[in-house]
Parts: sequence; structure tokens; C-alpha cells
Amino acid sequence: MRIGSTRQPGRVAVIGVGVLGACVGWNLSRHGVSVVLLDAGRPGEAVTDWSFSWVNASNKTVRRSYFDLNIAGMAVHRELAEAIGPDSWWYPSGNLRWADDPAAEAKLLETAGLLADWGYGVEVSTGAEVRRRLEPGLAVTAGAQVVFYPDEAWVHGRHLVDRLVGQAVAAGAEYRFGTEVQDIGTDADGGVRSVGLSDGSRLDVGSVVNAAGPDASHVAGLVDRQLPMRREPGAVTRIDCARVPVQRIVHAPNIAIRPDADASIVLHSVEIDALIDKGEGPAGLARLLHESAQRVVPELSDARIAQTRIVNRPIPADGFPSVGAVPSVPGYYEAVSHSGITLGPVLGRLLASEILSGNRDEALADFRPERFAV
Repeated sequence: MRIGSTRQPGRVAVIGVGVLGACVGWNLSRHGVSVVLLDAGRPGEAVTDWSFSWVNASNKTVRRSYFDLNIAGMAVHRELAEAIGPDSWWYPSGNLRWADDPAAEAKLLETAGLLADWGYGVEVSTGAEVRRRLEPGLAVTAGAQVVFYPDEAWVHGRHLVDRLVGQAVAAGAEYRFGTEVQDIGTDADGGVRSVGLSDGSRLDVGSVVNAAGPDASHVAGLVDRQLPMRREPGAVTRIDCARVPVQRIVHAPNIAIRPDADASIVLHSVEIDALIDKGEGPAGLARLLHESAQRVVPELSDARIAQTRIVNRPIPADGFPSVGAVPSVPGYYEAVSHSGITLGPVLGRLLASEILSGNRDEALADFRPERFAV
């Protein structure tokens, strides 16, 4: 299907250079489009750097089209690793998950069965087998049913963004970091014509991509658009350890653990996130995360809490991505999504293609910005 307008993108301003913005900018730059990357901070150092950074579709079964989009995201990650090199950012080592009570275990196995029916890679083992074959340091009971998703991965988000930005700049992209977009100028027909920055400068552009993450609703307001967003804060803790005792993502009851570097681990918990709105601060959250992790990986008892950050996740109100053109504002596009780590490469590819050609890919049919029209 093709958009009725033949409007050319001109110079494209990408607002927000986390993983989504970096993927859009990289895809546009390598096709010869004039791109300027804009970020109020530094690329990849906000939500992207403080995400659990888990590439998966096993947690995305609520809607088949969303599952399929995440499957495509996983595939494009593998292609991206081939294109730009995997070193320092791409870790396709799989994900282990188990539950701690019969009802939760039954639900886990039901989901695993559904995923297997959909063609997803799934292996079910006992805790004893997992300790013997994969992760000897885990405190998982011998008879526990453990699901292993071998095709899943984790990503070092900031390193990926750095790689993409470097290649985009080498291909001719410009950048302005540490300066905020304050307004978006339009012409008499309502089409995008410029962006004004907090340093007082103004850039002539033909299109903008709103990839501003948690600030996407504010950026949308600059073109008089309402983009409803959820408020969903999350806490991530990094801990330093003499030796990284797990080699892959682990989703144990109430805690998620993954490697982060040669001597650090990342921790996250949905259950502990629920304490943020009850007033628990970063230090308390970090302590609870560390205590939960020690019960799963006893070796982490000697680890040191290094840093904790609470960030708001960039989640549109209905929980699904908002990606593509907004027909009421010619030249304005959105790239706003939770699961940005999984979806960044595929959404970057699809949106760049739409900007270049006007073609609307059917993979985004359920995730168009128009569903939020008021």
C-alpha cells in the first residue's frame, strides 16, 4: 500500500538517539539520505543504556502480529551483526526461565507449548540438567522444569548505538548532541520545515522522526499531536563481580539476571519495579535486587552494587509501538516503542523504507500512529 503523497523527505532530523533513533538514522544514511541526529544528552546513554536489553519474542504472545514483529526483530539483529560486526554488543547465548510454584510453572509450560507450535525455539529441561549443561552456578532445584530459549540474546545497547552512530556519521550524517529540540516549524500546509534547538540554532529539514523515547509525547506536542504514553518506571542495577558467574540471560522467580561485561552483571525485576511508586529509592531497590539475585546465584553474595538507575519506559498507552507517518503532519514520523532493543533494527529498516519510498509495510499495520488520532 502506498501513501498518497509523493513528498520527498529532504533532510531528516532524527530526534532522540537511543537504539531506535540510531537504527533509523543508520538505515537512512546508508541509503544516501541527508540526516541530522539530535539528542538532549549523549547517544544511547538514557533508556537504551538502562534497559535489560533482552532480544526476544517469547514474552510477546499477547497479539500474534506483535509476536511476528518481534520475530522479525530477532532476525534483523542477526543480519545487523553480520553487517556491522557483532563484537562488543551482540550476545546470542539464549535465555533460561523457570517458576517457583505449580500454577506459575504450568503457565510457563503452556506458553512454551504455544511458542513451539508457532515455530519458536524451545527446549525444556530439569534444573539438574541445566546446572550440568549450561549454568552450574544456578541455585535451581534439581526437579524444576526449566525452559530454555536458545535463539534469544542480550545486547549492550550503548555499544550498539555507538557503532551505528559512528557508521552513520561516516556515511555523511550530522549530529547535534547535548541540545534539546524546542520547536518544530511547519509551512502553510502543515508540513515540517525546520527544528529549533535550545542552543538558539534552527535547522532546515524536510522531515522529522520522533524517536524521543519517554519524551515522545512532548515532541509530538510540538506539531500539535497527542501521543498518549504510559507511565511505567523501571529500575536496573549493575553489580561488579570478580568473575561473571552466568553466561546467558536468566529469568528466575522475581529476578532477571544477565552478563553485562567482563566483570559486571545486570539485574531487573518487574516485582521490585512495583515498589518504585511506593517510594522506594534507588539504594533500596538495588539492595532488594541484589538479595534476590544472590538466592539464584549464590556467588553474587560477594559482588558490589555499582550503579542503579530508574527510568521511564517509552510505552504508548495501549502497550504497542507507534511507528510510521502521521498523515495530518506531512514529514512527521514516529518511532516510539517499548522493547526497543528487540525491535530497533527492524523498525529502523521499515521506517527508513517508508520515509524513502512512501510504502507502508504490512508488518506495521497494527502499530500505525493513526490509531491515536483525536
